[in-house]
Amino acid sequence: MKRREFLAGTAALLVQPRHLHAQGKPRRMGFLGIWADDPARDAVHAAWLSGLREKGWIEGKNLLVEYRYAPDRTSALAAELIALTPDVLVAPGPLAAQALKSATSIIPIVFVAVADPVGLGLVQSLSRPSGNMTGVATMVPDDFGAKRLEILRPSGVCGRGDRIV
Repeated sequence: MKRREFLAGTAALLVQPRHLHAQGKPRRMGFLGIWADDPARDAVHAAWLSGLREKGWIEGKNLLVEYRYAPDRTSALAAELIALTPDVLVAPGPLAAQALKSATSIIPIVFVAVADPVGLGLVQSLSRPSGNMTGVATMVPDDFGAKRLEILRPSGVCGRGDRIV
């Protein structure tokens, strides 16, 4: 009978609503931005918060976001965010990512819109970033564009028997 109780309890945990994590202590996120007065930032920020809400993370309820903005004081603001011991740090650009990487090797850092994270020394490789950094690269060196085209190109034989080149 204990086996059935265990399986039932495990199944209940697996199918529980995602919003149950909201009942615990709020998670803290650090956000190191460069431009606070950029009009495009408002739309991107709203979309980011909307995506978090869809996953059950609501700012002010179960998620506390500490924002810091300044183009010329990134190192000081990175140290300030690290002192708050957030669960994760977000760097929307290469300057913020570099400042956060030099400030901590323990707290996870997610970078967004970084053109060449390998070239900047943020990660060791795109396939295995290692360390405490991961994120979205907007451009990558080498022949990655050709690889994207290769994925889009249909393979096989055309209707007339011609090979697609």
